[in-house]
Amino acid sequence: MAKTEVILTHNIIGLGAESDRVKVAAGYARNYLIPRGLAIPVTAANEKRIEALKKRRAEREAQELNTMAELAQSVSKLLLKITVKTGADGKMFGAITAGTIADELKHQYDVTLDKKKIHLESPIHTLGEHEVELRLHPNVTSKLRVLVESSTPLELPVAAQPAPAKGAQQPETAAKPAKPAREKKEKPQGAAKGQPPKEPKQRTAKEPKAKAPKEPKPTKKKAEPKSPEAPADAGQ
Repeated sequence: MAKTEVILTHNIIGLGAESDRVKVAAGYARNYLIPRGLAIPVTAANEKRIEALKKRRAEREAQELNTMAELAQSVSKLLLKITVKTGADGKMFGAITAGTIADELKHQYDVTLDKKKIHLESPIHTLGEHEVELRLHPNVTSKLRVLVESSTPLELPVAAQPAPAKGAQQPETAAKPAKPAREKKEKPQGAAKGQPPKEPKQRTAKEPKAKAPKEPKPTKKKAEPKSPEAPADAGQ
């Protein structure tokens, strides 16, 4: 495959930065880099542009250094919480990767960070707090605290209470209040099955008839004793 040399005008990750002279495939240079303004062919005229490209590169790198230094300071104060599913034994399903951390940083704090700048020696497989190294710039690194929590926290076993010593007086348990006796509802006699009981008829007390007062009987007058007749005059 034919190669050609070009001068980069922009920073291209994995290839180089402004003012760098690199060799690439001729088709890649002709169809992609040069048409998009990412590189220029190596010519006598373009050689004069290298100094200007170096100056622009220095300005960009200084700005990136300041930006990454500020980001490192702010990220070091964050606590990134990630919730995962676990089994009954508390073991995680899956693992936390650099991509997971980058996605959560964007989602929770709106921080855009290339996952390649998140350095993990191995994916995180355990719950708890972990310290993750961030390589933000060749001259700037930082630390990020990551707290991995379970969506189904384990229930702590209840500690067994020690058995009371022999002869020790057991605490008196409060006596349970007696349940109130249920009132039995008396069923009216004569109620047929399946029919609602008839209400007992209430007897109304009869009012006593008022008796007319008896008229007092007339008292018999005793016969007055007859007065003795005067004796006839003698001589009649």
